[in-house]
Amino acid sequence: MRHRYECPVRWADLDLLGHVNNVVYVDYLQEARVDMMRHHRGGAAAQQSAEGLVEGLVVVRHEVDYRTPLLFRFAPVSIECWVVQVRAASFTMAYEIFDEHPDGSRTVHLTATTVLTPFVFSQERPRRLTAEERQALAAYVEDPGPGERATRTPAHREEAGYYPVHVRFSDVDVYGHVNNVRYFEYLQEARISLLARLWDDPAGASRASMVLARAEVDYKVPILHREAAYDAWSWVSHVGTSSVVVESEICDGGTVLARARVVLVFVDAGTGRSAPPSAAQREPLAAMLARAG
Repeated sequence: MRHRYECPVRWADLDLLGHVNNVVYVDYLQEARVDMMRHHRGGAAAQQSAEGLVEGLVVVRHEVDYRTPLLFRFAPVSIECWVVQVRAASFTMAYEIFDEHPDGSRTVHLTATTVLTPFVFSQERPRRLTAEERQALAAYVEDPGPGERATRTPAHREEAGYYPVHVRFSDVDVYGHVNNVRYFEYLQEARISLLARLWDDPAGASRASMVLARAEVDYKVPILHREAAYDAWSWVSHVGTSSVVVESEICDGGTVLARARVVLVFVDAGTGRSAPPSAAQREPLAAMLARAG
């Protein structure tokens, strides 16, 4: 069974192209997920367990595929979410953000999966799912989702790929952890900084029109609020005909707190279709890839 949620689109959600920003979609997924848990219609015990999961979960991994741009409008956008896998101490949810047309067809804007684990915040540790929680989730189980992709840290980190991550007080949830959506903001800032340096563009990599096609984020250790900055490192791991893959890590000293892999596609600003980058754009990316080995 799939849970359906109607999500309002806010004017503040838009980027410079007039599209809903890639970070905001992850916020939409969080809203749909919480709505599903709070509106579970199983037995009393199962419903109580589902509501308890709302308050005691941490995100372990996000996989997000951006399909079609979503523009501002006054009508809400539809989100369906369901469970694709339940394990002893985690479960995986899938999502589809779409517009449904009168003939029943859909325009899909985004598909995604999220791996979540129950968490004991007072002891800062994960725990196993209870039988009641598994029963509550069983009502939403459908087909399986994709597997995890391995990532590789380059042997040499370049200064161009460094970005200091400053945690704002508003980034932190009631348990003192940085909310999972904020990681996407940090990674976006680090990615823009990398491209701006590679292209010698202080304005923020504005010479290229690019869209985010896919994002994968693994959450390893919670990020907490503090005065000192955390270290974000980004590098180029693949250069295609009209796309580039950028990988990132957010670290605290030698501890990796989060890893990410994103696929960016170059587009023609006039048509919105994918297009090869110019030689001036491609060469610095290819050079960094070569240095990474």
